[in-house]
Amino acid sequence: MKSFKVKDLMVPRAEYAVISEDASIYEAVLALEKAQQEFDQTRYRHRAILVEDKSQKIVGKLGQLDILRSLEPKYQEMSADTPGMAKFGFSKKFLLSMLENYKLFNKPLEDLCKKAGQEKVVKYMHRPTEGEYIDQDDSLDKAIHLLVVGHHQSLLVTSGQEIVGLLRMTDVFAAVFHAMKECAL
Repeated sequence: MKSFKVKDLMVPRAEYAVISEDASIYEAVLALEKAQQEFDQTRYRHRAILVEDKSQKIVGKLGQLDILRSLEPKYQEMSADTPGMAKFGFSKKFLLSMLENYKLFNKPLEDLCKKAGQEKVVKYMHRPTEGEYIDQDDSLDKAIHLLVVGHHQSLLVTSGQEIVGLLRMTDVFAAVFHAMKECAL
């Protein structure tokens, strides 16, 4: 594992969709679509967008779940930031009852999409925590550890103070998968 470096598996920032925190959700969706079309089709498609501030410093990520969350503003009221309410013991029946109780998605999808499309990215983006950064020269075992214990889908890759790319769990898994096949267990 130590022979693999993060920089060997990361997606460089230049190959990733990057948008301003002042951009709209609609602009973010278009940027993600464009990045997916331009990305190497032999690899997994992008599922997130990097978000930068006015000084072009990466300050967050906007993922597919964040975009879906933007369709229904009442999720903000429900403290939807708490990941995976089901893991706290809530039943599926209870979770689905929330649709009715909070009158979620009470409007046609077209109306929800129009309103969400105008929302600003900064309102829904995820601001990375300290455990979501990894240096480009770190080894794969350190990356796997951070992904597993943090339950992250990706890590921001740094070189000094600069964000130089994104290490996605799908790429790490692909490398491990291929290594397992070569081991001929």
